[in-house]
Amino acid sequence: MAGKASSVERVKDRATGLDKLVLREARGSSAEVYLYGGQVTSWNNTYGEQQLFVSKKASFKPPKAIRGGIQICFPQLGNHGVLEQHGFARNRLWSVDENPPPFRDTTFDCHINLILKQSADDLKIWPHSYELRLQVALSPRGDLILTSRIKNSNADGKPFQFSFAYHTYFSVSDISEVRVEGVDTLDYLDNLQSKNRRTEQGDAVVFESEVDRVYLSAPPKIVTIDHEKKRTFVLRKKELPDVVVWNPWDKKAKAMPDLGSEEYTCMLCVGAACIEKPITLRPGEEWQGRQEISSVPSSYSSGMLDPETIRHMQNM
Repeated sequence: MAGKASSVERVKDRATGLDKLVLREARGSSAEVYLYGGQVTSWNNTYGEQQLFVSKKASFKPPKAIRGGIQICFPQLGNHGVLEQHGFARNRLWSVDENPPPFRDTTFDCHINLILKQSADDLKIWPHSYELRLQVALSPRGDLILTSRIKNSNADGKPFQFSFAYHTYFSVSDISEVRVEGVDTLDYLDNLQSKNRRTEQGDAVVFESEVDRVYLSAPPKIVTIDHEKKRTFVLRKKELPDVVVWNPWDKKAKAMPDLGSEEYTCMLCVGAACIEKPITLRPGEEWQGRQEISSVPSSYSSGMLDPETIRHMQNM
């Protein structure tokens, strides 16, 4: 008997009324991507286990951003700029990119391509023409790969500058049992202290209160270990030097209308970003960045989780 083929299906979500794309990889992993925000809201591994967090109180009504999944933050993250929180890409309606130019990295069979271009309203607040392309792919191992390409389409000869982040909400068992490795000795911007620059003193980030940091010039691999679930998220990144780590903790969670008061205990944001040194593109130039996430069913230290080790473990 022939094996089941990978598939991509466009459907209208009954609960939200919004269009989304459902990716199903032949070996069992799956993902869902809303055209609203170009946002991944679901990623199930080959065992059908959900890896991403979406709040039960999330709003799916524009212009409110969807609380959870992987938000595309462009052309800024947070309030690191003059625009609205996290920029505008996460609350715009994207389109399927029917004829995308080739990507530099290998394209997996199970993937979708989306595109966002400036609107008249966008030009009023950010007066630049751009093309923002996003490819979402599932590898045969069930890894989730996001690749973004941003092109300066200005006809007036003007360059533009932007920052970018994949604001990634992981589903965790208990935030007090989670640690983020790979950022020891790194400098970070502490958003709870007026973006003051500090240096990480611990061998890992653990969570006992609110954390809102941008780790600078981070290594290409960051590991998030969930001890209770015995699950490790391995985040690999290209052309995205920084890493955002965020958990709102109890007080802020209670003040957020689209987050349950106790949901902070089962989520953690760890995402690749380019914040400290914004990217400048001249007209016609293009930038490409990538985030790849693996979910490994064990608790290894970051030093052990090099890509070859992961591939060996997953092919055993």
